Amino acid sequence: MKCTNKSFLCILLTAVILTGCGNLSYDMAYHVDYDVSSFNVVSRQDARTASPFASALCVAAGDVTGENGPDMSQVEAAALFGLDRKEVLYAKNIHERLHPASLTKVVTALVALENGQLDQTLTATDAVNITESGAVLCGLKRGDTMTLDQALRILLVYSANDAAMLIAENIGGGVEHFVEMMNEKAHELGATNSHFTNPHGLTDSDHYTTAYDLYLLFNAAVQYDTFNEIIHMSGYQTVFYDKDGREKAFDKSNSNRFLQGEYQAPANVTVIGGKTGTTSAAGNCLILLSRDENGSPYISVILRAEGPDILYGRMVDLLDEIHK
Repeated sequence: MKCTNKSFLCILLTAVILTGCGNLSYDMAYHVDYDVSSFNVVSRQDARTASPFASALCVAAGDVTGENGPDMSQVEAAALFGLDRKEVLYAKNIHERLHPASLTKVVTALVALENGQLDQTLTATDAVNITESGAVLCGLKRGDTMTLDQALRILLVYSANDAAMLIAENIGGGVEHFVEMMNEKAHELGATNSHFTNPHGLTDSDHYTTAYDLYLLFNAAVQYDTFNEIIHMSGYQTVFYDKDGREKAFDKSNSNRFLQGEYQAPANVTVIGGKTGTTSAAGNCLILLSRDENGSPYISVILRAEGPDILYGRMVDLLDEIHK
């Protein structure tokens, strides 16, 4: 399904799919189990309604595969969005609620960029003491300090879960309130099929999103120059400080195999950067910002691939749809 620059949001209303041009002047009853996102939740005295967005977004009510679409077997959900033309080039299960793993950190970064200052100093509390087996950590301890700028780079480049907690505690005044801010931001952007319970993406049964909602959230995040700069980095080196002012060195590479040169995008497509995520529940996940030879931007996302090679191989196939 395609929405052109002159079209307004295509929505699913009861059993009928409505598409077209012009202003959609009606609302529809909102409930949390509605299976298509892209609705601005509006609180009114009598009820909550979901008003459709205008034509600034790519929209699809279901799968968009075409006759000769890419092989997306062994992945649960996948999508490719052309931002300039507001076009959904490919969509598979994009409204299915799934665990996002560390793709959650896109939302964490978005909320932090919107509510914090890059040069403000963050101080670690006991919230950074994550003990879950296999959790990626940068080694934060109570009393450690770094700037928000440093924390965001560690968060997005290395995907450190303790950095996510550091950001949440300091920007939200507590992790619980920060998570509320994440959910509020998601619903503000129309990501009404998402619910977050933490800022890092470690598995929780009530922590989920969709491929389409991730497009909405990532699309908002890439409006920030700092976010674009960070997701393009192949690695990051810095120094932060412990509670006694002693230096603690950090030097890690990005796990994104496109940025590491292990995988190449199709001809005339450049991967700008993105975010990886992996847990047992979420499988292998990846969201990317790419550009074609004319500089036109695209967002692509794959959720729950059955392995890293499958993830990157399928992503190459997905990006190949840009020129078909």
